[in-house]
Amino acid sequence: MITLISGTARKGSRTRKLADNYLRMLRDQGADPKLFCLETYSVWERDEAFIQAEQELLIPAQKFVFIIPEYNGSIPGMLKMLLDNSAIKDCWWGKKALLTGLADGRAGNLRGLEHMTGILNYLHVDVYWNKLPISRISTEMTEDGTLIQPATVAAIHDQINGFLHF
Repeated sequence: MITLISGTARKGSRTRKLADNYLRMLRDQGADPKLFCLETYSVWERDEAFIQAEQELLIPAQKFVFIIPEYNGSIPGMLKMLLDNSAIKDCWWGKKALLTGLADGRAGNLRGLEHMTGILNYLHVDVYWNKLPISRISTEMTEDGTLIQPATVAAIHDQINGFLHF
């Protein structure tokens, strides 16, 4: 099972729109991904809804796809809170992850991808080598979330295809 994590709690974000593109592309390549959207869950507390989501979406997953926006040169605090409040050994240890960053700046959250790699490695997660930083996201997709740059669409397809064989 693959769980895709949309890495921000901001409603209507480009992160979620990019996550929806990844969900569609994963399905197009034969996968059946599930979505863990930080907009939906109170990750700062282990309430009943969080524990149920953990049981259904995190623990059974063998692979994770993280879509991570840049927040102050790194990852969103809510994403870190998800990791900190989860049952770490059950949710993360021995699993695999794909990382994609996005930002309106030039680096596509490259620094945040490296921070997340370090955190996930600490949690015994193998991170796929092809991390994709998507820069200037406002020029990469329309307001409704349609990706408009053919080179970016091709890079995502290649990244997903490699990850499915990882």
